Amino acid sequence: MDPKENEQRIIDSYRQDEHMMILVFAQWCVNHDLDPAEVYRRAYPDQAGSPVLEQMAGLTVPKEESGEIADETLLGVLSLFGNEDLAFVVTEEIARRPK
Repeated sequence: MDPKENEQRIIDSYRQDEHMMILVFAQWCVNHDLDPAEVYRRAYPDQAGSPVLEQMAGLTVPKEESGEIADETLLGVLSLFGNEDLAFVVTEEIARRPK
């Protein structure tokens, strides 16, 4: 495999993993009655909407049909991709839940 093909495979793999991270985030939001786009806007107010977030949000299922996504799992995945601002907003949402 030539270096260009190898580079493209790495880029494609990262993009696929990033999409999975966004899907996990969007499903976690749905599971907690939150709007993924609104949570994202709070984390990144200077950015326009995210087409990938819109696409992944369209793949979510109702919370009654979804498995549980642990808060720690979501925070870990966000951290892996360097989404510290989004992790901060998610942490705020976790803190707002009734105890």
